[in-house]
Amino acid sequence: MKSIELLAPGPMMPLVMEKLGEAFTLHKLWEIADKDAFYREKGAAIRGLVVGGHVRIDEAFLKNVPNVEIISNFGVGYDSVDVKVAAAKGIIVTNTPDVLSEEVADTCLGLLLMTVRELPQSERWLRAGKWEGQGPYPLTHTTLRGSTVGIIGLGRIGKAIARRLEAFDVKIEYHNRRPVADCGYAYRASLKELAKSVDILVSVAPGGPETHHMIDAGVFEALGPKGIFINIGRGSAVDEPAMVEALKKGTIRSAGLDVFEFEPKVPAELIAMENVVLLPHVGSGTHHTRNLMGQLLVDNMTGWFSGKGPKTPVGETPWPKA
Repeated sequence: MKSIELLAPGPMMPLVMEKLGEAFTLHKLWEIADKDAFYREKGAAIRGLVVGGHVRIDEAFLKNVPNVEIISNFGVGYDSVDVKVAAAKGIIVTNTPDVLSEEVADTCLGLLLMTVRELPQSERWLRAGKWEGQGPYPLTHTTLRGSTVGIIGLGRIGKAIARRLEAFDVKIEYHNRRPVADCGYAYRASLKELAKSVDILVSVAPGGPETHHMIDAGVFEALGPKGIFINIGRGSAVDEPAMVEALKKGTIRSAGLDVFEFEPKVPAELIAMENVVLLPHVGSGTHHTRNLMGQLLVDNMTGWFSGKGPKTPVGETPWPKA
C-alpha cells in the first residue's frame, strides 16, 4: 500500500504517524510551506485524509483533493468534517467509538464528584493554609444523596456514565432525539423538561450544526438555582455566554466543564469563578485509551485500502455501498 498517498492536515499522535507512514506515503500538510503548489502537484493523488479536528474538512478543502476515498477521524466526535458533503461525494468517514467510552465515563464521574462536593475548592483551601488558619472548609450544600441526574445524549458514553451513576443510587433521566429501546431510565422529550426535572444535568451531546447552542439560557433557567451542569460532550452544544451569565447571576449553582466552545481558549470569566471546575479536555486522555483510538484510526484506513472495508464508519457515511 506504499503507493497509496494520504494527507494529514495537522499533527497526530506518534502511533498514527508512524504506522500510517510505514504502510502508506503520508504527507504532513502543516510542514508544507507552499500548500497551493502541493495541491497542484499532489492534490489529485491523495486518496485518504487523516484528521483530528485541526482543520475544517468541507467542500472547499475537498476541492483540493478531489480523489479522496476515505476520511479517517481521530475521536468519537467528527464535527470538523462536513459529513453531508463527504457522503454526497461518496467519501467514507470513520471515527473511533467504543474504545474511549469507559475512559470518558470515568472522567465524567470524577468531574461530577469534584463539582458536587467542591473538591478542588477544598484542596485549594488546604494548600492556602486556610484549614490551619481559618478552620475546616465550609460544609457543601450539594450532594449526590437523593439527587436526580439527567443525561443529554444516551449513546455509548451516556450509557457508560449511567451505569456508573447507578452505583451511587441516584435517579437517572435522559433526553435523546428519540427514546432508547429497552431503557429503564425516564425519557424527557425536551431539554427544558429534562433540566426542570433534575438536580444535575450532564451533557454528552456531540458537536455539529444540529446541536449548536442547544443548551441555552432557557435550559439553565429550567435547571434552576440549585442545579449543577456538567459538560463532557462538546463545547459547541452550549451557549457559552449564556452559561457564564447563568453562573454569574446564580441562575444555576455551579458547573463542571471538560470542554469549551473555542478550545483551548477558555473565557476569563469562567477561570475567575470559584463555583466552577475546569478541566482541559482530558476525557479520554490516557496513553492506554489514546493508543486504542489511534490504532482504530489506522485500522479504518488499512481496512479500506486492503479491501476489507472500514471498521467504524459513521452513520452518515455511504457504507455499505447500496
